[in-house]
Formats: sequence, structure tokens, C-alpha cells
Amino acid sequence: MPNAAEKQSWLNHTVLGVGLTSLFSDWSHETATAVLPAFLAAIGAGPVWLGAIEGISDGLSSFAKLASGHFTDRLKRRKPLAVFGYAFTALATASFGFATHAYQVLFGRAVAWLGRGVRSPAKKALLAADVPPGAYGRAFGLERLMDTVGAIAGPLTALWLLEATGHCFRKVFLWTLLPGLIAVACFWLLVRERSTGPKPPRSFLLGLKALPPSFRRLLMAVGIFGAGDFSHSLLILYATRMLTPIHGMARAASIAVGLYTLHNVFSAGSAYLSGWLSDRVPSRKAVLAAGYAVAGVTAILLCTGTPSLWLLALIFVLAGLYAGTEEPLEDSLTAERVLKEQHGMAFGTLAAVNAVGDFASSLLVGSLWSALGVQTAFAASALLFIIGAILILRLR
Repeated sequence: MPNAAEKQSWLNHTVLGVGLTSLFSDWSHETATAVLPAFLAAIGAGPVWLGAIEGISDGLSSFAKLASGHFTDRLKRRKPLAVFGYAFTALATASFGFATHAYQVLFGRAVAWLGRGVRSPAKKALLAADVPPGAYGRAFGLERLMDTVGAIAGPLTALWLLEATGHCFRKVFLWTLLPGLIAVACFWLLVRERSTGPKPPRSFLLGLKALPPSFRRLLMAVGIFGAGDFSHSLLILYATRMLTPIHGMARAASIAVGLYTLHNVFSAGSAYLSGWLSDRVPSRKAVLAAGYAVAGVTAILLCTGTPSLWLLALIFVLAGLYAGTEEPLEDSLTAERVLKEQHGMAFGTLAAVNAVGDFASSLLVGSLWSALGVQTAFAASALLFIIGAILILRLR
């Protein structure tokens, strides 16, 4: 009976609604992302345009998360803001189907990612408000699991749609509107909002200063870890280069994509399992520190420059395990250490720190790889990962 009561208390309409929303929303925009490079090439836009589209969109999304986090804490109701963000993203992603020039794709992607940034802090604050603190790990882990399932389904759907439509990119983009609007409906119909009443007016800087010291120390650990947390698309490049002398370029690229699919499967599984474990152990931070330590082991293995397929498979599995652990545990610790009235600001600030870390790590690892070699690049990542793990363990 206690187990049944606990299950009923955390696996509720809100948790299910947020999870399904994440699944369908990621399914929508990952379908579009999978065919975007080929579509840009078809309309005469080169890699520079792709880099500009991704860079500007990610920057706007990070800024929007920080601003939205502050704004959502001042609202009587957070849910309409999140619904608006999901609808904005769905419509803007589908607009690629009407684009004839690269600047139109840039505008659509920027608007879509602006919607992602606006909805994120509100979504996480609503989720944390409707589950008991002892179930934060499972709730955020389930959300991340379903998000990753959507990310796996998106590219597979894109491949099927390209075949079914005779490689008509515009029809693929328009199809994304279906899962995108299902995501909006799931959030609107299933997610509940706890009444919080009016909020006292507070400036952005005062909101930042009001965040507790223990959360700021968490941000420092997350930032240091993030400075070494390279984009996992680099793993595809790494595997391709290591396998090419043995298998040839085409075969190596295919194997690398298969390994990345394995990575995503383990990432999805570890998201929920690590969250479940963090709800069972006395100290939630130990699970996140263990995830950071696994990242350190992954980076050390990458320093070997191995051409062994089995060792590469192990590297991709470990990378998936720690990737699935990061976000749900960081979110759980944030929700645990900050008052619910400040959750929007806290989640927005956490997202901004992660975004800065992503940018810094891309520059750091990419530059070191080009200038000094793969061993130096991933050794630097390993060092930052271990420092991050130690700082997490030292949190009070």
C-alpha cells in the first residue's frame, strides 16, 4: 500500500503531461533538424548559413530562458506562458516548409528556439510544484527519458517521410506541425497548476541575488563541468576518424551513426534510472557526482585514440549514461535547494549557465583538438569533469 500511494502521488497528470509534451515536441523539431542541412544545400545555402542558424538560435534560446525564468516567477499562472512557447515553436518549425531563402529559415529557427527558451523554466517549475521533493529525481528523469525518445523518433521519422514523399523537404517540415500541436494539446489538457497567488515585484538583479548560496555553489560546479562537456556530435566525428583507416570513410561514417544511436538509447534509459536512484539514496548529489565521474572516465578513454570498435562502443555507452544523468539530476538538485516561488528564476539561471558551458566547451575542445591533438583536448575535458564531480560532492 505505501508503494501504491507513493506511485499515485508523483506519477500524476502533470508528470505524464510534461513527459508526453516533451516527447512530441522533440519529435517535431528533431524531424526538422534531421533534414535541415540537406534542405539548406538544396536552396543554395552553405555551411556558414547552418552555423549562423544554429548559433543565433541557441543564443536567443539561452537569453529567453534567463528572462523567462525571472518573468514566470512574477506571474499568477505559469501554464499559459508554457503553452504559448510550445505553440510558437511548433508553428515556427513548420514555417520552414514555406522558406525559399536561407534568411527565412534563420528567422523561423530563431523564433522556434525563442519559444523553447520561453517555455522551459515555466515547464520545469510547474513539474516541480506538482510532485513531492522525494520524487524529483523520478519526475525529471521521466521527462528527460521521454524527451530523448522523441529525439530518437525524429530522425527515423524524417528518413521515412523523405522516402514516402519522394524527398520533398517542404512536406517533411509541414508534417512536423502534427506532433508539435499534439505537444501543445498534451500540456494544455494534462498539466495542472498549483495556485500560488500574487508575487511581490522584484527586479531581475534582486531575483538573482535572492537565490540561495547553496544553489550558487551548485551553479559553479555545473559551470566548470559544462566547460568541458563537449557536444556529443564530436563523438561521431571521433569514431569516423578512428575507424576510417580500417573500414573506409563511408563504412566508418555508417558505424559512427549506429554508435550514436546506441548512445541515445543508453541516454534515455539512464535518465529515468539515475533519477529513480537519486530518490532512493540518502544524498541526491552523490548520483550526479557519479555521473560527472563517468564523464571523466569517458574523456580519459577518448584520449587513447582507439580504433577498436568494442572500445568505441563502450565510450558511446558511457557517454550516453552520463548525458542522461546530467539534466534530470541538475534539475532535481535545483528544485530541492530553491524555494518554489523562485523556481522559474533558478531553472532559467541553470539553463543559462549550461548554455555558456556548451559554448565554452565547443571552443575549448575544438581548438585544442585542432591545435594540439585529440589527447590534449579530451584530457582537458577529463580534468574539468573531475573538478566538477568533486565540487558536487562538497555541496552541503
